[in-house]
Amino acid sequence: MVLRADDLIDRRRLRRKLTFWRVAALVVAAAGLIAFSTWIYGDDFTGAAVDHIAKVKIEGTITEDEDLIKQLDTIRQSSRVKAVILSIDSPGGTTVGGESIYEAVRKLAAEKPVVAQVGTLAASAGYMIATATDHIVARKSSIVGSIGVLIQYPDVSGLMNKLGVKLEEVKSSPLKASPSPFKPTNDDERTMVRKLILDSYDWFVGIVAERRKMTKPEALALADGSIFTGRQAVANNLVDAVGGETEAIDWLATKGIDAKLKVVEWKDAESGGFLFSKAMARTIGSALGLPDYGGDIIHELGADRLFLDGLVSVWHP
Repeated sequence: MVLRADDLIDRRRLRRKLTFWRVAALVVAAAGLIAFSTWIYGDDFTGAAVDHIAKVKIEGTITEDEDLIKQLDTIRQSSRVKAVILSIDSPGGTTVGGESIYEAVRKLAAEKPVVAQVGTLAASAGYMIATATDHIVARKSSIVGSIGVLIQYPDVSGLMNKLGVKLEEVKSSPLKASPSPFKPTNDDERTMVRKLILDSYDWFVGIVAERRKMTKPEALALADGSIFTGRQAVANNLVDAVGGETEAIDWLATKGIDAKLKVVEWKDAESGGFLFSKAMARTIGSALGLPDYGGDIIHELGADRLFLDGLVSVWHP
Protein backbone atom coordinates (compact mmCIF):
# COMPACT_ATOMS: atom_id res chain seq x y z
CA MET A 1 0.00 0.00 0.00
CA VAL A 2 1.40 3.40 -1.04
CA LEU A 3 1.11 6.08 1.64
CA ARG A 4 0.17 9.55 0.60
CA ALA A 5 2.13 12.59 1.81
CA ASP A 6 -0.80 13.64 4.01
CA ASP A 7 -0.83 10.22 5.69
CA LEU A 8 2.89 10.44 6.45
CA ILE A 9 2.46 13.90 7.98
CA ASP A 10 -0.45 12.68 10.12
CA ARG A 11 1.57 9.73 11.38
CA ARG A 12 4.48 11.98 12.32
CA ARG A 13 2.12 14.27 14.22
CA LEU A 14 0.64 11.28 16.01
CA ARG A 15 4.09 10.04 17.02
CA ARG A 16 5.00 13.47 18.40
CA LYS A 17 1.80 13.54 20.42
CA LEU A 18 2.42 10.04 21.78
CA THR A 19 5.99 10.98 22.73
CA PHE A 20 4.73 14.12 24.50
CA TRP A 21 2.14 12.22 26.52
CA ARG A 22 4.60 9.47 27.42
CA VAL A 23 7.06 12.04 28.78
CA ALA A 24 4.22 13.81 30.59
CA ALA A 25 3.11 10.53 32.16
CA LEU A 26 6.66 9.85 33.42
CA VAL A 27 6.88 13.35 34.91
CA VAL A 28 3.53 12.91 36.67
CA ALA A 29 4.61 9.48 38.00
CA ALA A 30 7.90 10.91 39.29
CA ALA A 31 6.05 13.80 40.92
CA GLY A 32 3.69 11.31 42.54
CA LEU A 33 6.60 9.30 43.95
CA ILE A 34 8.23 12.45 45.30
CA ALA A 35 4.95 13.53 46.90
CA PHE A 36 4.51 10.06 48.42
CA SER A 37 8.07 10.10 49.77
CA THR A 38 7.48 13.55 51.27
CA TRP A 39 4.23 12.37 52.88
CA ILE A 40 5.96 9.32 54.37
CA TYR A 41 9.21 10.90 55.48
CA GLY A 42 8.42 14.53 56.14
CA ASP A 43 8.78 17.81 54.37
CA ASP A 44 11.75 16.57 52.40
CA PHE A 45 13.52 13.24 51.96
CA THR A 46 15.50 13.64 55.18
CA GLY A 47 12.76 15.41 57.10
CA ALA A 48 15.12 18.37 57.54
CA ALA A 49 13.00 21.16 56.07
CA VAL A 50 11.52 22.28 59.40
CA ASP A 51 12.67 22.35 63.02
CA HIS A 52 12.38 18.85 64.45
CA ILE A 53 13.80 16.18 66.74
CA ALA A 54 15.90 13.72 64.73
CA LYS A 55 15.52 10.02 65.43
CA VAL A 56 18.30 7.64 64.43
CA LYS A 57 17.94 3.87 64.71
CA ILE A 58 20.99 1.77 65.60
CA GLU A 59 19.96 -1.84 65.16
CA GLY A 60 21.57 -5.25 64.75
CA THR A 61 25.26 -6.10 64.82
CA ILE A 62 27.51 -3.07 65.22
CA THR A 63 30.48 -2.65 62.90
CA GLU A 64 32.34 0.38 61.57
CA ASP A 65 29.54 2.19 59.75
CA GLU A 66 30.77 5.12 57.68
CA ASP A 67 27.26 5.94 56.44
CA LEU A 68 25.92 6.19 60.00
CA ILE A 69 28.86 8.35 61.12
CA LYS A 70 28.34 10.69 58.14
CA GLN A 71 24.65 10.84 58.96
CA LEU A 72 25.34 11.78 62.57
CA ASP A 73 27.69 14.52 61.37
CA THR A 74 25.06 15.82 58.95
CA ILE A 75 22.55 15.92 61.82
CA ARG A 76 25.09 17.80 63.92
CA GLN A 77 25.48 20.44 61.22
CA SER A 78 21.75 20.78 60.49
CA SER A 79 20.24 23.93 61.98
CA ARG A 80 16.80 22.32 61.75
CA VAL A 81 17.67 19.51 64.15
CA LYS A 82 17.11 20.71 67.69
CA ALA A 83 17.72 17.40 69.49
CA VAL A 84 18.38 13.74 68.77
CA ILE A 85 16.87 10.44 69.91
CA LEU A 86 19.10 7.40 69.38
CA SER A 87 16.86 4.34 69.21
CA ILE A 88 19.15 1.43 70.11
CA ASP A 89 18.33 -2.24 69.67
CA SER A 90 21.61 -4.11 69.39
CA PRO A 91 23.46 -7.04 71.03
CA GLY A 92 26.76 -5.29 70.27
CA GLY A 93 29.41 -6.05 67.70
CA THR A 94 33.02 -5.12 67.06
CA THR A 95 34.73 -3.01 69.69
CA VAL A 96 36.15 -0.71 67.02
CA GLY A 97 32.67 -0.26 65.52
CA GLY A 98 31.29 0.72 68.93
CA GLU A 99 34.22 3.07 69.54
CA SER A 100 33.80 4.92 66.22
CA ILE A 101 30.05 5.44 66.71
CA TYR A 102 30.58 6.38 70.37
CA GLU A 103 32.96 9.15 69.33
CA ALA A 104 30.55 10.40 66.65
CA VAL A 105 27.71 10.54 69.20
CA ARG A 106 29.90 12.41 71.70
CA LYS A 107 30.76 14.96 69.03
CA LEU A 108 27.04 15.36 68.28
CA ALA A 109 26.10 15.59 71.97
CA ALA A 110 28.57 18.44 72.42
CA GLU A 111 26.27 20.62 70.28
CA LYS A 112 22.74 19.20 70.68
CA PRO A 113 20.87 17.30 73.42
CA VAL A 114 21.03 13.56 72.69
CA VAL A 115 19.00 10.87 74.47
CA ALA A 116 19.20 7.08 74.05
CA GLN A 117 16.00 5.07 73.89
CA VAL A 118 16.70 1.37 74.44
CA GLY A 119 14.36 -1.12 72.79
CA THR A 120 14.77 -4.86 73.28
CA LEU A 121 18.44 -4.62 74.19
CA ALA A 122 21.52 -2.43 74.31
CA ALA A 123 24.32 -4.82 75.23
CA SER A 124 28.10 -4.60 74.98
CA ALA A 125 28.99 -2.19 72.15
CA GLY A 126 25.30 -1.27 71.99
CA TYR A 127 25.46 -0.09 75.59
CA MET A 128 28.80 1.59 74.90
CA ILE A 129 27.05 3.77 72.31
CA ALA A 130 24.17 4.48 74.70
CA THR A 131 26.61 5.86 77.28
CA ALA A 132 27.74 8.46 74.74
CA THR A 133 24.34 10.17 75.05
CA ASP A 134 23.29 12.60 77.79
CA HIS A 135 20.41 10.48 79.09
CA ILE A 136 19.34 6.82 78.73
CA VAL A 137 15.80 5.45 78.96
CA ALA A 138 14.93 1.76 78.65
CA ARG A 139 11.85 -0.40 78.97
CA LYS A 140 11.35 -2.28 82.22
CA SER A 141 12.15 -5.56 80.47
CA SER A 142 14.88 -4.28 78.13
CA ILE A 143 18.25 -6.04 78.32
CA VAL A 144 21.14 -3.76 79.23
CA GLY A 145 24.80 -4.29 80.07
CA SER A 146 27.15 -7.14 79.12
CA ILE A 147 30.08 -4.77 79.60
CA GLY A 148 33.20 -6.50 78.36
CA VAL A 149 35.40 -7.61 75.47
CA LEU A 150 36.26 -11.02 74.07
CA ILE A 151 37.92 -12.96 71.28
CA GLN A 152 36.56 -16.35 70.27
CA TYR A 153 38.06 -18.79 67.80
CA PRO A 154 37.52 -22.48 67.06
CA ASP A 155 40.01 -25.28 67.58
CA VAL A 156 39.69 -27.74 64.69
CA SER A 157 42.97 -29.54 65.38
CA GLY A 158 41.14 -32.64 66.69
CA LEU A 159 39.07 -32.82 63.51
CA MET A 160 42.21 -32.42 61.40
CA ASN A 161 43.85 -35.32 63.23
CA LYS A 162 40.84 -37.54 62.53
CA LEU A 163 40.93 -36.59 58.86
CA GLY A 164 44.67 -37.09 58.63
CA VAL A 165 45.33 -33.44 57.80
CA LYS A 166 48.54 -31.88 59.14
CA LEU A 167 49.36 -28.17 59.14
CA GLU A 168 52.88 -27.18 58.14
CA GLU A 169 54.03 -23.60 58.73
CA VAL A 170 57.14 -21.47 58.74
CA LYS A 171 56.88 -18.14 60.59
CA SER A 172 59.18 -15.38 61.75
CA SER A 173 58.40 -15.67 65.46
CA PRO A 174 56.45 -17.96 67.80
CA LEU A 175 53.48 -15.60 68.28
CA LYS A 176 53.05 -14.70 64.61
CA ALA A 177 49.50 -15.56 63.38
CA SER A 178 48.50 -16.76 66.83
CA PRO A 179 46.16 -17.99 68.11
CA SER A 180 45.35 -20.35 65.26
CA PRO A 181 42.26 -22.56 64.84
CA PHE A 182 44.53 -25.26 63.40
CA LYS A 183 46.45 -26.03 66.59
CA PRO A 184 45.80 -25.87 70.36
CA THR A 185 46.58 -22.51 71.99
CA ASN A 186 49.63 -22.50 74.29
CA ASP A 187 50.17 -20.40 77.43
CA ASP A 188 52.20 -17.69 75.69
CA GLU A 189 49.48 -17.20 73.11
CA ARG A 190 46.77 -17.02 75.75
CA THR A 191 48.80 -14.44 77.69
CA MET A 192 49.20 -12.28 74.59
CA VAL A 193 45.47 -12.39 73.79
CA ARG A 194 44.51 -11.72 77.39
CA LYS A 195 46.69 -8.58 77.46
CA LEU A 196 44.93 -7.41 74.31
CA ILE A 197 41.48 -8.01 75.79
CA LEU A 198 42.26 -6.46 79.19
CA ASP A 199 43.56 -3.27 77.59
CA SER A 200 40.30 -2.74 75.64
CA TYR A 201 38.28 -3.85 78.65
CA ASP A 202 39.97 -1.25 80.84
CA TRP A 203 39.13 1.42 78.26
CA PHE A 204 35.48 0.28 78.08
CA VAL A 205 35.11 0.28 81.87
CA GLY A 206 36.67 3.74 81.97
CA ILE A 207 34.02 5.00 79.56
CA VAL A 208 31.23 3.59 81.72
CA ALA A 209 32.73 5.10 84.88
CA GLU A 210 33.16 8.51 83.26
CA ARG A 211 29.81 8.73 81.50
CA ARG A 212 27.72 7.22 84.32
CA LYS A 213 29.56 9.22 86.99
CA MET A 214 30.82 6.18 88.87
CA THR A 215 34.09 5.34 90.53
CA LYS A 216 36.25 2.81 88.71
CA PRO A 217 35.56 0.11 91.35
CA GLU A 218 31.80 0.73 91.03
CA ALA A 219 32.00 0.33 87.26
CA LEU A 220 34.16 -2.80 87.56
CA ALA A 221 31.58 -4.39 89.88
CA LEU A 222 29.00 -4.12 87.08
CA ALA A 223 31.42 -5.01 84.27
CA ASP A 224 31.62 -8.76 84.82
CA GLY A 225 29.62 -9.44 81.66
CA SER A 226 26.27 -9.47 83.49
CA ILE A 227 23.10 -8.34 81.77
CA PHE A 228 20.33 -6.44 83.54
CA THR A 229 16.67 -5.64 82.95
CA GLY A 230 15.78 -2.00 82.47
CA ARG A 231 14.57 -1.81 86.07
CA GLN A 232 17.78 -3.37 87.39
CA ALA A 233 19.82 -1.06 85.17
CA VAL A 234 18.13 2.00 86.69
CA ALA A 235 18.88 0.68 90.18
CA ASN A 236 22.54 0.17 89.19
CA ASN A 237 22.84 3.61 87.53
CA LEU A 238 23.43 2.10 84.08
CA VAL A 239 20.20 3.70 82.86
CA ASP A 240 18.58 6.98 83.94
CA ALA A 241 14.88 6.19 83.64
CA VAL A 242 12.34 3.58 82.60
CA GLY A 243 10.28 4.41 79.52
CA GLY A 244 10.22 4.88 75.78
CA GLU A 245 10.07 7.73 73.26
CA THR A 246 7.59 9.76 75.32
CA GLU A 247 9.92 9.75 78.33
CA ALA A 248 12.86 10.59 76.06
CA ILE A 249 10.99 13.63 74.74
CA ASP A 250 10.01 14.64 78.28
CA TRP A 251 13.69 14.68 79.22
CA LEU A 252 14.54 16.75 76.14
CA ALA A 253 11.93 19.27 77.29
CA THR A 254 13.98 19.81 80.45
CA LYS A 255 16.83 20.87 78.14
CA GLY A 256 14.72 23.59 76.53
CA ILE A 257 13.52 21.52 73.55
CA ASP A 258 9.91 22.09 72.51
CA ALA A 259 8.12 18.81 73.24
CA LYS A 260 5.68 19.56 70.43
CA LEU A 261 8.39 19.34 67.78
CA LYS A 262 7.86 16.54 65.29
CA VAL A 263 10.10 13.49 65.67
CA VAL A 264 11.52 12.67 62.24
CA GLU A 265 13.39 9.44 61.63
CA TRP A 266 16.53 10.03 59.62
CA LYS A 267 16.96 7.11 57.29
CA ASP A 268 20.11 5.35 56.21
CA ALA A 269 22.47 7.83 54.60
CA GLU A 270 22.32 5.90 51.33
CA SER A 271 18.55 5.78 51.26
CA GLY A 272 17.69 9.42 50.44
CA GLY A 273 14.03 8.90 51.28
CA PHE A 274 11.60 6.37 49.84
CA LEU A 275 12.19 7.41 46.23
CA PHE A 276 15.86 6.40 46.33
CA SER A 277 15.81 3.92 49.22
CA LYS A 278 16.55 0.21 49.50
CA ALA A 279 12.87 -0.26 50.29
CA MET A 280 11.94 1.38 47.00
CA ALA A 281 14.49 -0.76 45.15
CA ARG A 282 13.07 -3.90 46.75
CA THR A 283 9.54 -2.81 45.83
CA ILE A 284 10.52 -2.26 42.20
CA GLY A 285 12.52 -5.49 42.13
CA SER A 286 9.57 -7.42 43.54
CA ALA A 287 7.26 -5.96 40.94
CA LEU A 288 9.71 -7.07 38.26
CA GLY A 289 9.97 -10.55 39.75
CA LEU A 290 13.58 -10.10 40.86
CA PRO A 291 14.93 -11.88 43.98
CA ASP A 292 15.52 -9.93 47.18
CA TYR A 293 19.02 -9.01 48.30
CA GLY A 294 20.97 -11.86 49.82
CA GLY A 295 22.88 -9.47 52.10
CA ASP A 296 19.65 -8.21 53.62
CA ILE A 297 18.53 -11.77 54.27
CA ILE A 298 21.83 -12.57 56.00
CA HIS A 299 21.46 -9.44 58.14
CA GLU A 300 17.88 -10.23 59.10
CA LEU A 301 18.86 -13.74 60.17
CA GLY A 302 21.70 -12.39 62.28
CA ALA A 303 24.21 -14.53 60.42
CA ASP A 304 26.44 -11.50 59.87
CA ARG A 305 27.62 -12.01 63.47
CA LEU A 306 29.42 -15.16 62.34
CA PHE A 307 31.99 -13.11 60.45
CA LEU A 308 33.11 -10.48 62.98
CA ASP A 309 36.88 -9.97 62.97
CA GLY A 310 39.04 -8.55 65.74
CA LEU A 311 38.00 -7.75 69.29
CA VAL A 312 34.27 -7.93 69.77
CA SER A 313 31.99 -6.49 72.39
CA VAL A 314 28.83 -8.47 71.86
CA TRP A 315 26.37 -10.31 74.07
CA HIS A 316 26.02 -13.42 71.85
CA PRO A 317 29.05 -13.67 69.50
